[in-house]
Amino acid sequence: MEYGDERVPKMAAFFEKIAPLNNAHKIKKPMFIVQGKNDPRVPYTEARQMVDKIKANGGTVWYLEADDEGHGFRKKSNQDYQFYATIEFIKRFLLN
Repeated sequence: MEYGDERVPKMAAFFEKIAPLNNAHKIKKPMFIVQGKNDPRVPYTEARQMVDKIKANGGTVWYLEADDEGHGFRKKSNQDYQFYATIEFIKRFLLN
């Protein structure tokens, strides 16, 4: 409901058109997906589907999942790990 009512056919068609999984074939650059396993807004299974789809399309994807996080990392140890993983991702894929 936050973005529109998917029960309305026109809205449902729009959501299908813009759905990330339906547009994964357009991703040509390396992607880093960060996901909390307890995320109430974006289920971790959707993030894993995206990872699988990008890989199936021959893309490069890094996936970081924290078992003890939700929507955004709040624990310092997880934030630190994400920070350093992001630095490594940037060094490997964006600075070369």
